[in-house]
Amino acid sequence: MDSPQIILRRQLIAAGWTDHELRRRERIGELLRVGRGAYVEAPGNRPRFEALHALLAGVHEERHAGDGVLSHVSAAVLHGMSTWGQRLDRVHRTRDRRTGGRVGGGVHLHAAPLAPHEVVEHAGVLVTAPARTVVDVARTADLDAAVATADSALHKHLVDRDGLARAVARCAGWPGVPQARRVLALADGRSHSAGETRSRLAMQRAGLPPPVLQWKVQGVGRTFEVDFGWPEQATVGEFDGLAKYGRLLKPGQDPAEVVVQEKLREDELRDLGLRVVRWTWDELDRFDVVVERILRAFAASEQRR
Repeated sequence: MDSPQIILRRQLIAAGWTDHELRRRERIGELLRVGRGAYVEAPGNRPRFEALHALLAGVHEERHAGDGVLSHVSAAVLHGMSTWGQRLDRVHRTRDRRTGGRVGGGVHLHAAPLAPHEVVEHAGVLVTAPARTVVDVARTADLDAAVATADSALHKHLVDRDGLARAVARCAGWPGVPQARRVLALADGRSHSAGETRSRLAMQRAGLPPPVLQWKVQGVGRTFEVDFGWPEQATVGEFDGLAKYGRLLKPGQDPAEVVVQEKLREDELRDLGLRVVRWTWDELDRFDVVVERILRAFAASEQRR
């Protein structure tokens, strides 16, 4: 993740700035405070939560580089993994010892064994390696959030299943390892977003037939890839997240064009005899409504046979 350069107060004071000047620059928007005695210069818009957390983690690394390494959700942020559903109000660090963990001052300090291969340098900061990061999140976060992290790590090829299996085996007997095993069993790198991960898990809980992820449908002269597919029921499921439309947007393209193209794409899928069910992020919290639409699509396809 690209983040603005962190500037510490002590560096600015050593360069001749005064606290009065720093407060003035902060007031007029030339500096943004990202932690006690730490700033970024000319930030423009406030960084999104993940970028702000990365900055806070970097500030903490500057001050406590000898006190463990960044880990858990803080390492996930720096590796670019999904952090949906996880708190970003504390910086997480892990020390290579079995006791001595604590929470306070905006920091969650964990105590757990760390092998040399489980620590890597990322943008000049020491963090837990991707596989260890996924397992730590899987041990401690809510199930859906942990699966989203694992899915994104697999999707971005930061980890593979063998590496994750070795990482969780090394943690045998630690708190949360049974859930970590469950998370890894559920993880699937074909999910492109946390929304698709949540959709897949909601379908499983609802007892729907397992969909084909990123189903490729052969159209007239081109192939369509859809988020979820049930070939036997001639039904397509599409999660409409804002991030998805961002991926589809070409340089200089009007977002409205993407919406129109998606509508034409859906019309072509329907012309192939497929039922198309769409849902949004807000509907993930009341997925029973989506399940009803999917089941109606299944029934309508069956009637046409």
